[in-house]
Amino acid sequence: MVEVIVEGITKKYGNFAAVDNVDFVVENTSFVTLLGPSGCGKTTVLRSIVGVEKPDEGIIRVGKEIVFSSKNNIMIPPENRQMGMVYQSYALWPHLSVFDNIAYALQIRKFSKDEINEKVTKVLELVRLSGLANRLVPNLSGGQQQRVALARALVYDPKVLLLDEPLSNLDALLREDMRAELRDLQRKIKLTTIYVTHDRTEALSLSDKIILMHRGKIASIGSPMELLEQPPNSYSGKFLAGMSSLDVIILSKNNDIMTVELSGGTLTCKSTIDSNKGDKIKLLIMGSHVILHNSSREGSNIFKCKVANVTNTGSFIEYNFALDDNTIKITRDSLEEFSISKGDSIYLEIPSHACRLVKE
Repeated sequence: MVEVIVEGITKKYGNFAAVDNVDFVVENTSFVTLLGPSGCGKTTVLRSIVGVEKPDEGIIRVGKEIVFSSKNNIMIPPENRQMGMVYQSYALWPHLSVFDNIAYALQIRKFSKDEINEKVTKVLELVRLSGLANRLVPNLSGGQQQRVALARALVYDPKVLLLDEPLSNLDALLREDMRAELRDLQRKIKLTTIYVTHDRTEALSLSDKIILMHRGKIASIGSPMELLEQPPNSYSGKFLAGMSSLDVIILSKNNDIMTVELSGGTLTCKSTIDSNKGDKIKLLIMGSHVILHNSSREGSNIFKCKVANVTNTGSFIEYNFALDDNTIKITRDSLEEFSISKGDSIYLEIPSHACRLVKE
């Protein structure tokens, strides 16, 4: 069994902690994504695992082998960690053919000519590049270059596959196609995989488990469904699920039914968090479950708002509603049945199942 265990990894640059005491486990054959904005530490963690970055503290295990330990002064070189790495830039040699780019990883490991021919041919078939072995890299499309980089990482049968934002240089449509291909390939070869991205769509569609990072620390860990349905904090809810985050005060609590004060009104929702009357907490609102009305409505959990902005991206419509000093963001796949324009008054009906209460 090949699992990757990261314990207490810390990496500092001067007084700045790029990675601060990070722990997680990547289970055998699973697809795990390190997700977060630029500068959150995700790539530093990946580079530490592959061995091109030396952490200041911690332990990294691959299977039963310790490949890094600050305490025991162990630092196994990258070429001896049996890992395949795909970089964001692909790092391909433009003067070499597809075959020679892939074969290089085997040549430096002293494979015979026959073994090299066999392995390169096999991996070209795997990534659907058969027939392009003699083509130079500059004559390939972006998607084909991505496949060459992937083939080079896979050709020597690594224990772990590491990918650092490999789809970021592709256009939107090709990115969707390659995302599906990559997931299908990983399931086919059953290779333990660690993937780095800032794109939540990639993380949600590819991952068995997501590790969301923020300022060098782990904000949350869980399956895509777990983190979407029950985000443990407001950062996770906003970044991964696109939820709106509002400050509220608990007015009453009856078992798992809580009433909170919001914009001079009240909102009732279900929650099992450990909080009491008077506590200040965060309310997360899942915009896809909010109901919009263009006229006044009676009932609970209904709030009058102003339309702050409407953005049509072509793929979806994004509405921003101003509720006093708060902004509630709601995304729709298509326009509402009635017209909504900036400055309009709209009534938001926020069902209990659209609400999540979290303590920071």
